Amino acid sequence: MTKLTTKRKLVLPREGKKIAGVCMAFANYFNIDVTLVRIIWVFLLLPGGLPGIIPYLICWAVIPSEK
Repeated sequence: MTKLTTKRKLVLPREGKKIAGVCMAFANYFNIDVTLVRIIWVFLLLPGGLPGIIPYLICWAVIPSEK
């Protein structure tokens, strides 16, 4: 029996994004609700901003856009 595997890609979406699409990209990649990912980013921003904003900006710069 062959095992079917799907190749997932982390890409910034063209539609449905709020700011840069980073949260939606992670939600699509891990197949979870985008609201949950956004709540996690907000919690990372609460203790002063740097634990959440720097990784967000890096992801925005590094993750390729959807074609």
